Amino acid sequence: MQNVLTLAAADSLPDEAADRAAAIVHAAGHRVTETVRLGGKAIDLFLDAGPSGVAEPPLREALGPWRCDLAVQPVEGRRKRLLLADMDSTIISGESLDDLADKAGIGAQVASITARAMNGELDFAEALRARLALLAGQPATLVGEVLRGFSINPGAATLVATMRAHGADCLLISGGLDVFVEPVARALGFDGFRSNTLKIENGALTGRPGGPILDKHTKLQTLRETASDLGITPDQAATVGDGANDIPMLTAAGLGVAYRGKAAVVEAAPFRLDHADLAALLSFQGYRDAAFVAPARPVSFAEC
Repeated sequence: MQNVLTLAAADSLPDEAADRAAAIVHAAGHRVTETVRLGGKAIDLFLDAGPSGVAEPPLREALGPWRCDLAVQPVEGRRKRLLLADMDSTIISGESLDDLADKAGIGAQVASITARAMNGELDFAEALRARLALLAGQPATLVGEVLRGFSINPGAATLVATMRAHGADCLLISGGLDVFVEPVARALGFDGFRSNTLKIENGALTGRPGGPILDKHTKLQTLRETASDLGITPDQAATVGDGANDIPMLTAAGLGVAYRGKAAVVEAAPFRLDHADLAALLSFQGYRDAAFVAPARPVSFAEC
């Protein structure tokens, strides 16, 4: 089975970076059989060694000057047929529940709980209930104010548009709230979404979730069930997220990527993006820049 080392950078990636990576591979007793430029920011190096035969730490250190991420994987099967993406701090730049709390004037209280939950220090379900309870009685109009401030992370729209254009299903799955997740899923063209529900009564937040809590176990279960429905295995799926509740789905997928991940997530995830944007998930799958698909329309929440 042929294997490939993919380099994906935040900015333009010179041939010198590929040469440096090849030298590290050679020093480890292996050989680069072919080098293919995928585009301005990504290069494939095909190897005579399996993924376990190439140590990543020396590669990361050597590639540091180019702000470069990497993935070593088998060539066969690296083009995925399913994408499951977390939303907060992955597809969007912020944490929607923290932003809602900021509008309500209790941002610091809620953000501290969020940070501990995303680092795996608190049970996610308990942390969600605690944060929602602090928001009880706040006007539902704050939701629209938060949505209008959303910023989509670089490469996210291209990732979804390209995978869908090439036949993959894309699902936004978030431990966040439906009032935020559904508009983001719709704006980026996801095939569907899964999330927690914000309960609103008489124009105000009740401080309670509207149904069962979607947590890390639900994310993993959704990966398995969606793959089964499509007639594929989790190996044929890509997943991406940043928090502790993403770890099970990241480790179960064929391409599980920590995007700007918390420490526990970076340690657990098979792959990581510390520098490149989300379009690097396409490069890891062997897509050339010429195959990237721009979103059909600009992503905007101005009218929310």
